[in-house]
Amino acid sequence: MLENLTSPHIGLSEIVQKVVEGKRISPQEGLTLLKEGELNLLGTLANFVRKRFHPDDVVTFVVDRNVNYTNICITHCKFCAFYIPYKEKDKGYVLSVEEVLDKVAELVAWGGTTLLMQGGINPDLGLEYFENLFREIKKHFPQVQIHSLSAPEIVYLAKKENLSLEEVLKRLKAAGLDSVPGGGAEILTDRVRNIVSPNKCSVQEWLEVHRTAHRLGMRSTATMMFGHYDQPEDIIEHLEKIRSLQDETGGFTAFIPWTFMPGNTEMDHLGKAPSTWYLKVLALSRIYLDNFKNIQSSHVTQTMDIGVVGLYYGANDLGSVMIEENVISSTNYKVRIPKVEDMVKAIKKAGFKPAQRDTYYNIVRKFY
Repeated sequence: MLENLTSPHIGLSEIVQKVVEGKRISPQEGLTLLKEGELNLLGTLANFVRKRFHPDDVVTFVVDRNVNYTNICITHCKFCAFYIPYKEKDKGYVLSVEEVLDKVAELVAWGGTTLLMQGGINPDLGLEYFENLFREIKKHFPQVQIHSLSAPEIVYLAKKENLSLEEVLKRLKAAGLDSVPGGGAEILTDRVRNIVSPNKCSVQEWLEVHRTAHRLGMRSTATMMFGHYDQPEDIIEHLEKIRSLQDETGGFTAFIPWTFMPGNTEMDHLGKAPSTWYLKVLALSRIYLDNFKNIQSSHVTQTMDIGVVGLYYGANDLGSVMIEENVISSTNYKVRIPKVEDMVKAIKKAGFKPAQRDTYYNIVRKFY
């Protein structure tokens, strides 16, 4: 845990004053807000901070496709209902280049800009598979932004190929990789990772993938999957780690928190965290991450009703109009994928100005 969390208690009124004045809050102050602050207090503060970053009240969304190139995986994460163990790989799949290209063609036909592609950690797939795949995608669809391969996948490739993270990322970038998604972060504390995903990359490895990608001129997102074995101290430690890395590199485009979704997992006994806790953590992330421009609200795990409420708890982005979603759906949770017109209507109804963005949060189409 962070050493700062043992410092003397600071009152809520002083913390509120710091936030209003635009001053950075410490880990201890963040913890006090999370544990002692009322939900509406955090929402009010987060909305105040959001307006500082986005005074025009524009709320963005992206049209993308989430392609899972394989469901065969060796990490056995306890929260995952999607994977097929490698020893049962005959029950799983690996998409061919042609199958991926067909999916990208549909994405382009829908007016999409972003290909989010992640999968299980499959020992049968080496670096050449991804280099070839990315080159073919760029050859046929040069306009598509390839936002793919999370840190655990990249760490595994480096170990499998006996290469450095930098060498792997350089080769992937040369083949067409544009940016790195924040998946695989879960909670960036060793205590929690040792429980939920002990076979995945370490906290430091996750951070180093993003640090290296930023150094190579690539952008990435940061994520957090909470509401399971994590405690408030773990959430603060996670936020502090990514805030510190953003101070160092400035390479993160956005932060995306969401809650664990039970259903067909080894963690189902934990249940689903209440939406009030989701909104509180979302609000705290907007307050704490003073060097992140964009915070995303998750309609996929929270429903659209709560997703738009999140716009008043610090978020300025409503995620994506996904043409495909497989991972959350594997829990038997009914994921309702909105159309562009649904997203526009929901944002307008909430009192904001909707706009479609690309991977880098550039506006590509306004609806106001």
